[in-house]
Amino acid sequence: MQSDQPPARPVGRGAKVRAAVHAATLAELVDKGYAALSVENVAQRAGVHKTTVYRRWKDRESLLADALAEHMAMDIPVPDTGAIATDLRALARSLVQTFTSPTGQAVLAAIFTGAAHLPEIAAARRHVFDDRLARAEPVVTRAVERGELPRGTDPAELLKTLAAPIYLRLLITADPVDETTADQAVRVTLAAAHAGVLRPAHDGEPATG
Repeated sequence: MQSDQPPARPVGRGAKVRAAVHAATLAELVDKGYAALSVENVAQRAGVHKTTVYRRWKDRESLLADALAEHMAMDIPVPDTGAIATDLRALARSLVQTFTSPTGQAVLAAIFTGAAHLPEIAAARRHVFDDRLARAEPVVTRAVERGELPRGTDPAELLKTLAAPIYLRLLITADPVDETTADQAVRVTLAAAHAGVLRPAHDGEPATG
């Protein structure tokens, strides 16, 4: 049986092999979904022998976890527009754009449904989201320093509040997700921050103004 894929060109070693295999893994995920993902097909698409893949990743789960972690961590912009509203809008719209793309949809399906039960995927998911929060926290810190947000605003809580309505639509309600969704998330987040409810709780006290 002939493959519909064009013949893969050989690639070099090291970083080039890793990049090619990661790209092939995501492409297979988009085309066929997690259930049909195989090391053999990834290797063929990447232009390497399957033993090359197995030397670096012990199985398809570790390969997928590595590819997902790198993909989701590398493309988060950290805006610095000089105003918190436009910074958060850029972050929220980037999140919408990422996860409404074909690759983003396939990634979400893998990490929250198809492969969600796997320890490797759970660990990768936690690492990715922790990394996203850490890299975006300066947006909030700068806004507090400029006096745009109340002192004591918790960057992580603010960013989670920003992302929550977007993920709700993507993963639970299946409502449309677009720039309007992103902009509404910004308005809700800023209202909560200005009301003083996005501060960390201390000694069992609620995080209220």
